[in-house]
Amino acid sequence: MTGRIIGTGACVPERVVSNDDLSKMVETNDEWIRERTGIARRHIISGGETTVTLAAEAGRRALDMAGIAAEELDMILLSSISSNVILPCAACAVQGLIGAVNAVCYDLNAACSGFVFAYNAAQAYIMSGMCRTVLIIGADCLSDLTNWKDRSSCILFGDGAGAAVVQAAEGVPFEFAMHSDGNRGGSMTCQSRNQENCPPREETYMQMDGKEIFKFASMKVPAVLHELLEKVSLKPEEIDAYLLHQANGRIIEAIARRMGLDISRFPMNVAEYANTSSGTVPILLDELNRKGKLLKGQKLIMCGFGAGLSWGAAYLEWQ
Repeated sequence: MTGRIIGTGACVPERVVSNDDLSKMVETNDEWIRERTGIARRHIISGGETTVTLAAEAGRRALDMAGIAAEELDMILLSSISSNVILPCAACAVQGLIGAVNAVCYDLNAACSGFVFAYNAAQAYIMSGMCRTVLIIGADCLSDLTNWKDRSSCILFGDGAGAAVVQAAEGVPFEFAMHSDGNRGGSMTCQSRNQENCPPREETYMQMDGKEIFKFASMKVPAVLHELLEKVSLKPEEIDAYLLHQANGRIIEAIARRMGLDISRFPMNVAEYANTSSGTVPILLDELNRKGKLLKGQKLIMCGFGAGLSWGAAYLEWQ
């Protein structure tokens, strides 16, 4: 018994910040950002929107598509580095909002790898028999952790949430590969905020060594993809689509080249949403699903990579 995705959902803020808008805040311009990142816009929370409210709405939409009630959920796994609440955990906050009274809930922090790690964890719970139906959510509001005076980083990030309902089923292929390297964690950091560093100091905003992250992603992601392909005895060209973390268009293009594959196998929406950390893979998954681009029997790989450093992938066949 493994897990089958029976519903997906996503939610992004209504407020849009374009590259031209950013040019009024820092020294940059639309052409400079597009050439280096592939990003044109990002969605940013406003009003009463929070990581939890976006996550809850994404979860509701996934449940609606799945055609099941929140009470049928056995577990909620929520991946985030930017929850607006510490206690209770964001997953429990979502549980309260959607009425999933029978679910056990906890948060998972694996940054940009988080949704893929949550998917693999959900599969483990289902395969062990501990759960039958799991809601997994990747949600981040990186605008809360972004230094909007730093043009090297503020152009990269956005806010959003995506979700999937994974339910036990027979004969659904699944395989995974995951890795972490804490010795290289300094490549992307963000210290917690407490009484000693409020108002926020520079180190409490996200800081990234862009060159090191690019090098890491362009080397480790192809390696983990090949590792996973070997496990499932498939060649790179036999995968219909690679759903990668939407960090940066240039990174994804570099990975495609290293894999020897056409970029068309790597769907992207980074131009619209920028990097939403845990949200990127499920938002992309939901977008493809709702547009009818995921067909039964298609072979897919989801892959996340980022702070930790952590990276991992999951193989599935669309049902």
